[in-house]
Amino acid sequence: MNKTITILVSFIWLINGLYCKLLNYVPRHQLIVSRILGAGHATLFTRLIGLSEILMAVWVISRIQHRLSARIQMIIIAVMNTIEYFCAQDLLLFGKWNAAFAALLIAVIYFNEFVLTKKRNIVR
Repeated sequence: MNKTITILVSFIWLINGLYCKLLNYVPRHQLIVSRILGAGHATLFTRLIGLSEILMAVWVISRIQHRLSARIQMIIIAVMNTIEYFCAQDLLLFGKWNAAFAALLIAVIYFNEFVLTKKRNIVR
């Protein structure tokens, strides 16, 4: 189950980075970046964020310093969604409910890394 969740979380980062931001198949992401960071450099920042998300996907799947990765993922998701909630709520896919989905993803990452991994290590 741990490996499956790790792959799914990595896939979420990859899709959001590559498909939504780098390839710009979901222009709403660039509109959100524009609203938060300004229109002048929204394309550049959106692509940099997308590239960062792709790198996060690689880091997650590599399992290198996986606990640090999990902590950083949870912080990034919380901060990113808090900023979006207050600055661009009308552009979010699920509006106010985006916060609930972000909290769920944070809980899944926490459970996968700090509950399942701990149980797996005890069984060994």
